[in-house]
Amino acid sequence: MTRECPPPPPTPTGTPLSGSVLAEAAVVFAVVLSIHAAVWDRYSWCAVALAVQAFYVQYKWDRLLQQGSAVFQFRMSANSGLLPASMVMPLLGLVMKERCQAAGNPFFERFGIVVAATGMAVALFSSVLALGITRPVPTNTCVISGLAGGVIIYIMKHSLSVGEVIEVLEVLLIFVYLNMILLYLLPRCFTPGEALLVLGGISFILNQLIKRSLTVVESQGDPVDFFLLVVVVGMVLMGIFFSTLFVFMDSGTWASSIFFHLMTCVLGLGVVLPWLHRLIRRNPLLWLLQFLFQTDTRIYLLAYWSLLATLACLVVLYQNAKRSSSESKKHQAPTIARKYFHFIVVATYIPGIIFDRPLLYVAATVCLAVFIFLEYVRYFRIKPLGHTLRSLLSLFLDERDSGPLILTHIYLLLGMSLPIWLVPRPCTQKGSLGGARALVPYAGVLAVGVGDTVASIFGSTMGEIRWPGTRKTFEGTMTSIFAQIISVALILIFDSGVDLNYSYAWILGSISTVSLLEAYTTQIDNLLLPLYLLILLMA
Repeated sequence: MTRECPPPPPTPTGTPLSGSVLAEAAVVFAVVLSIHAAVWDRYSWCAVALAVQAFYVQYKWDRLLQQGSAVFQFRMSANSGLLPASMVMPLLGLVMKERCQAAGNPFFERFGIVVAATGMAVALFSSVLALGITRPVPTNTCVISGLAGGVIIYIMKHSLSVGEVIEVLEVLLIFVYLNMILLYLLPRCFTPGEALLVLGGISFILNQLIKRSLTVVESQGDPVDFFLLVVVVGMVLMGIFFSTLFVFMDSGTWASSIFFHLMTCVLGLGVVLPWLHRLIRRNPLLWLLQFLFQTDTRIYLLAYWSLLATLACLVVLYQNAKRSSSESKKHQAPTIARKYFHFIVVATYIPGIIFDRPLLYVAATVCLAVFIFLEYVRYFRIKPLGHTLRSLLSLFLDERDSGPLILTHIYLLLGMSLPIWLVPRPCTQKGSLGGARALVPYAGVLAVGVGDTVASIFGSTMGEIRWPGTRKTFEGTMTSIFAQIISVALILIFDSGVDLNYSYAWILGSISTVSLLEAYTTQIDNLLLPLYLLILLMA
């Protein structure tokens, strides 16, 4: 979220090589070099080469956005964000490989290498796309991208097996098709970097689900992992299906609404549940009920979370009641009111992380499905709740919700949940997540729930010194770092499973680096910041 002083004289947000873009790039390069120093192998050298070429290509993307020459309609209130987005999957794969290598798990070590290679392939494709539509052809940038791409392809060719190369190419093919479909259906919802990050992740998940479905006899994965894969892919396919369908019919009529609900039941009961049943080899509904109510602790947590969900709904209704009584029809919720949801999410996730992480894993998955389904209802104006949701949620819009979808609340949920979902659990059973890595599940809580919230509130109320080229303030960033340090101390007190082993300097450096990234990035910070803090802590 943003934290603002009175706005400075207007400048084009996407100006190539502006001070804020250079500062953002400097922070990203600091992260890349830190991971490179910690890993120091041929894959980390590939990450450095990718960062260099992404920096040069980002300039071309920014210019395309300014000129309106991009193939699709991207969100215009930000720069392209290609560099920070390009590095997430490669760096995540590198640190995952290192942790699983230390834990003696060769399967997930190779899995980390595949994640890194896939991230690099997807990022190189986005670079080639930008260079292909730039006129005149940028010779110097093409040379740099060609050299970096050649180095990466050569190293990966001699490091991956044939099956792993095929897997990377499959994800790349899915990514290309998802780009063509979703960026056409959802104009102005993403920047190029956000599209790379979100659609790249969905493509990887879809390929993993297909792969595991075809090898179900050999697969012995955790049912909660299969549950996440099936839910994410099922919701995405449902959205593509209804978006295509409602091109040919009015979605706001009662007939269309009844058809929507019937088809949702058909897809859920006829596709998603049988798919999940094939993977976990048991009744999915019975498994879910047994899992949720397995212990008294889970029952107490579910009751507590239900109260917090009710509180969040009351906040929405109260803010809309204030808008109704306001004289201005354009009344928007203030920054502090929007941050209520951050406090509620922090209060939700911390007990789950401390007492029952598998339950939090599944509950976050269910919540994601509910959020996406309600967004479909709002977007397609499905009766009886479609128009009501449009009215209620319009109060909380900001400049990043410029497209037809409202995604900020979904990004908030993803930012808090990804550190829970992405922790390689088979690589954590031998104590390989000691030290700073013990804080990995808390990355979302620290970066978004605490850091971003405190920075926004203090920056908007007391901030006076702006960071150059941005509306973010020095005071907001400093209070953000201080609040996260206090939160780490509280985690040490209340979570007996966290032992930092004197790795305080790395933790402070990681928190400070991510806070600086928050100050300069124009991308969705709810999604980007937890991932970068996760990468740094896991390293």
